[in-house]
Amino acid sequence: MSLQQRAGSHRPRTRFVPLADLVVGAGLTVQSASIVLAIWARRHLGRNWSGAVAVAVDHQLVRSGPYRIVRHPIYSAMLGMYAGTGLVSGELHALLALGVVIAAYGRKIPLEERTLRDVFGPAYEAYRRETWALIPGLF
Repeated sequence: MSLQQRAGSHRPRTRFVPLADLVVGAGLTVQSASIVLAIWARRHLGRNWSGAVAVAVDHQLVRSGPYRIVRHPIYSAMLGMYAGTGLVSGELHALLALGVVIAAYGRKIPLEERTLRDVFGPAYEAYRRETWALIPGLF
């Protein structure tokens, strides 16, 4: 037995879900749906997209596609990717990564919303009242 095999055999079990075809399939489904959501959202956002909190020249308030339902569908998709990865890997460190991303978006979303409120005023406030931030029915 190699050193790697011996070290691996003493590794603590850190799975939070069982290694089962159904769980892995569910994770892959969540990941696939998240990729589709991200692409759909990015296509609707078009030139208004920016990795940083910024306002583009002639910035528009996008309310089409997934933006009819949630204000931050790309973030929703990223959270889905991390959640799906957690199910596929089944290990606790995947939950830790999801927690880090949730914290990062918890910081970034209010900054974006404040900027959009400053730019679009009452139109953005109406949009906020009509949509969810990330997950319909939850947040």
